[in-house]
Order: sequence, then structure tokens, then C-alpha cells
Amino acid sequence: MTNHLSVPRSSDVAHPCETRDPARETADVARRAARHDRTMTAVIELDHLTKRYGAARGIEDLSLSVERGEVFGFLGPNGAGKTTTIRTLLDLLHPTGGHARVFGLDSRRDRPAIHARLGNLPGDFAYDPRLTGRDLLGFLAELRGVRDLGRARALAERFQADLERPLGELSRGNRQKIGLVQSAFHDPELLMLDEPTGGLDPLMQEAFLDFVAEERDRGRTVFLSSHELDEVERCCDRVGIIRDGRLVAVESVADITGRAYRHVTLQFADRVDPDEFRRLAGVIDLEPDGRVIAFKATGDIDAVIKTAARHTVTDIELVRPTLEEVFLTYYGIST
Repeated sequence: MTNHLSVPRSSDVAHPCETRDPARETADVARRAARHDRTMTAVIELDHLTKRYGAARGIEDLSLSVERGEVFGFLGPNGAGKTTTIRTLLDLLHPTGGHARVFGLDSRRDRPAIHARLGNLPGDFAYDPRLTGRDLLGFLAELRGVRDLGRARALAERFQADLERPLGELSRGNRQKIGLVQSAFHDPELLMLDEPTGGLDPLMQEAFLDFVAEERDRGRTVFLSSHELDEVERCCDRVGIIRDGRLVAVESVADITGRAYRHVTLQFADRVDPDEFRRLAGVIDLEPDGRVIAFKATGDIDAVIKTAARHTVTDIELVRPTLEEVFLTYYGIST
């Protein structure tokens, strides 16, 4: 079974020519972590982080920070570099250039200490298909020295995860529930979640968003990747947008929401003068078609709703822009 959370061998982080003193190394790591906890609020720091695959693109020159207690969304289309960023940050891939720090610790040198304090749901969640969810959690609990599995049981109940059937017999969505439980059962300080809602039905997506909000309220830090704009808007404080391996922007969700437009389609019982809507602030690209009026609306849509309410409305549709439209509209680029 491939275990993405296992603590690496000490040889993975030691210089090959050093005479190692494990006790001294442990004390040094503890001192560095304690110094960071006293003086810094950033849990994740990327400094020109780069990963190349030979001549192929990976990620290029990423610099950002994630604060303690923040839910940070990492948004981009499939293939943009989200998974490569997470795997390089966790030292599951070695960087070509730049540096990453987690809890103030070097992501390569201090990998075991970092992994002990975080939970990870990889996008390619791997498992032995013969194991049940209960088997997997027991195995990971033993690796992490967790004796009380009460939180695991509570999370499994919350996400309606089936712990008794072999993982190989579960649907993608039901495997993802197990993945969510294994990422958080040990109550980590930092959750790294790569496309966490993939395969989940709408009910479980809501349960996940509630869980993230509760973790933030408890002071935990969450870094999650997604290609769904609506998802990150609902649960994140800030969003980093990545395209073709490069960081395009880092924005607060409030800023994105304030500029975001909606596709609005209104259908009325009778024809309505389209100029009633055309003159409203934030309404653009209006197209009347008989009893139907369609347009884009930015910012607060209270005036749109009040104007529509003067007439008999038979149908209304509000649609968020696609990720491609966000890129094109806000940043002048196409996915």
C-alpha cells in the first residue's frame, strides 16, 4: 500500500557526510518550531518555489504565504500545477529551485517533524484495495502513535463513510470520504487537501464545507486546491490562482466576490422594457428576447431583484462564471 502520510526514513533528511545525533536533531527541530510559533503567524511560506520535469513545465517561481487559522484556496484548471505545488511543498517531490517552509521549518530538512503536524489528502489518494477503511485508519493510527480513534469514528459518521467494506469495492465518492477521514482523524494543525470534494455528492460537499469552517474556527489552517470557483468562494479567506505553473494572483475572497459577475436570466409573464435593467449599475451585455431578458450583473444584485419584483417573474436563473471566464475577464488570459 502506498502511504502518503508515512514518516520518511531519517536518511531522507540527513546530510550524507554528517555523523548524526538523533536526539540533538530532534531538539534542534523543536527549538526552531518553538521560535517560529512565538514570533510568526505564517504556517506556509513559499519562496520562489520551482519544480521542473526536465524540459517539461512543472511550477515556476511561486511565492506566497498562508497565515495561521486561514483557509487558503489554490485555484486553477486541471493541469495548472496545483498538485505539483502541494507535493513539492510536502517534499514528496524535490524542488528544482526555491524554498518552502511549513511551521517555520524547512520542508526538506525537517520533513518528519512537519508531516507529524499535518494531515494530507492527495489528489491521487492511494490505498491497498483489500483493506477496509477501518484497517487503513488503524494502520495510520499506529504509524502516528494515535491511541484514541474517537475523532476518526466521529468523522466517519459525519461523512457517512463505510469503514467495513474493502476500499477496492467502494465508489470514488465513498473512497474520498475515507480519504477525508484519514486526513483529519489525528487532529492536525494543518490540512493539505488536493481537490477534496472530487466524487462527493452535494450533501457531502455541504458537510465538507461545514467541517472546514469549524476547523478554521478552532484555529486550524487549511490549504485546499480546487478548480471550482464557487467552492473556494464559499469556504476560503484568500485564493491563489495558478495557471501554466505560475501564480497569476493572490486575492481575498471578498475582492473576487466584489468583482465577480453572474449570468442573470429573467423570464416574465409579459414583455418588460429592457431599459429598466440596462440603466442599473453593474448590468452589462444585456440581451432582451421577447419575455426573457439576459445580462451579466456585477456586485450587489439587490437593485436587479427589486426591479424584477415590479413585474410578474415566471423564472429566474443566476449562474456563476466558469473558471475560464474568470481568467479571461479578470486577468486577460485564456485557459
